[in-house]
This record gives sequence, structure tokens and C-alpha cells, in this order.
Amino acid sequence: MSKNDGPRSKRSRTAERRLVPLSVWLCSDNAPGEPQIKGRPRVAESVCERHRQAVGRELARHLIGACTRPGGVVADVFTTSETVLVAAAEMERLGIACVPRLPVAQHLAGRLRQDLAAGQRAAVRLRPHGPDELREALLGFEGRVELLIAALPPYPEFGWPTGATTGRSCPACRAEQPTLGVLQLGRFLEDARHVLAPDGHLAVITTARYEQGRLVDQAPGIIQRAAQAGLTYLQHVIALRVPVEGDALVVQPGPAELAQLRRAQSAELPPVVSVHADVCLFTRAVGGAR
Repeated sequence: MSKNDGPRSKRSRTAERRLVPLSVWLCSDNAPGEPQIKGRPRVAESVCERHRQAVGRELARHLIGACTRPGGVVADVFTTSETVLVAAAEMERLGIACVPRLPVAQHLAGRLRQDLAAGQRAAVRLRPHGPDELREALLGFEGRVELLIAALPPYPEFGWPTGATTGRSCPACRAEQPTLGVLQLGRFLEDARHVLAPDGHLAVITTARYEQGRLVDQAPGIIQRAAQAGLTYLQHVIALRVPVEGDALVVQPGPAELAQLRRAQSAELPPVVSVHADVCLFTRAVGGAR
């Protein structure tokens, strides 16, 4: 043993404790060569790709299985599809969704009637509130929510872009979407701490993007504001949305990405295809004020 192999310094141990615990979850909703789930219609027929990718079925099941127990309460804050509610009902949890826009609520009600039996639908709640009204949406469940899922819209100011090109057949696109500006983010995180059970979890889902030639990543700012709101940062999860075949990712670009394909010799940047989401897991700080 070298004389330098003695006990590690206090500084090195402190630095080691600050390393971010990182996990990779395989959360593709389709296996390679299986673009459609047998027995179910394609979600893309009713919900556009942008909203369908917010929380996929497998990611919802991963989060619910890891963070809740049977009979627990799961809340979906930025609800644009039935995915989280269906997964919660199938896994014997109570699912609550914040749905402030009537067209989205009507779409969800129809999808739930299609995907769930009557007994399972009894464990689903649709609340007509936006993400800035979290306490009102979860009135009666304060301190009981085991999992709060917040898939933030991937746009500046955490809101929706003005004049964005959207799918006419998508009810979430047709409806005026709720926004959560930076100024409201602190209040949202404080409300999240208020409604969480003592051992509950907040899962914030974001997707990094390129905007005007630079990489935009919401996660660092969210982690900083969560600490100010009394939430403890637990883990960073990379949720792979595409199937893995051998040692390769099976990327199937949509029409928008195919339209951007360029010659290999081109000096321009290649098209950007989303293959994963970043999931930041938080819990209530021990001894934090309610």
C-alpha cells in the first residue's frame, strides 16, 4: 500500500457526498419493431407527439412503482393525456389530474371510459384547476399525496410559445394551455411541499432543448428553487423514451425530424430528436415547515 492510500480527507468525503445519484430507466412505450400496443389504438391519433411524450406509460409506471404503495395518492399536475391516470388505476392507486380546460377534460373522460373498467374509473379524479392552483386542486388530500408528477412544458418561462404550430386534432393543443411562469414556480414548489405526504415524492420531468443556437436545460434552476421551497433533491433519472436493441438506441424520427434531414457532408447541425427525459426527484425536507 502506498503511503498516500491512507484515510480519505474530510474534503474528499464531502465532495463524494455531493455527487448526484444518477439512474437510467428504460421507459420506451414500444419495443423495437412494435410501434403499437396490441389491443389499444394509437395515442397519436388523438394526442400529438409533443403532449404524448410528456409522461409516457412506462415512465408513469416506473414512477408509481418506485414512489408509492397500493392505495396511495398520485397526482398529475400538467395533465395532457390519460397516461398517468390509467397507470395509477391499473396499479391500484388513486389518480388525480389537474385539468383546467374543458376540451382536455372531455377528451380524458372519453379515453378513461375506453381504457378503464367502471371499478377502476372510480379511483380517478379530474380537478378543474391549473398548476398554479395546486392546493385548490388537491383540497382534502393535503399531506397525503405520495407522488406528484409535474411534466413541465419545454418552452421559455415554463409556458407555451405564442403562435406555436400545433396539431389541430390534439385537444391539448386546441385548448388554451395553462402557463407556469418563473415567478409562479416558487409558489408551485411550496404548494407541492404542502400537499406531499411526509415520505412523498415530487417528480419534475423536463427535456433539454436547443434554442437559438444554445442548450436550454430547466433542471438546474428548478433544483435551486426547490431547495428554497423546502424540498430535498434526491435523485436524477434519465428516462430513455426509445427502445434499446443490442447496444444501440432505436430512434424513429417523426415527420418534423424527417423534414430536417440533411446530407452527411452538410456543415449545418443535424436534426434534434428527443430520446430521453430528465426526471428530478424531490421529497419534503426533514423538519420543514408545512
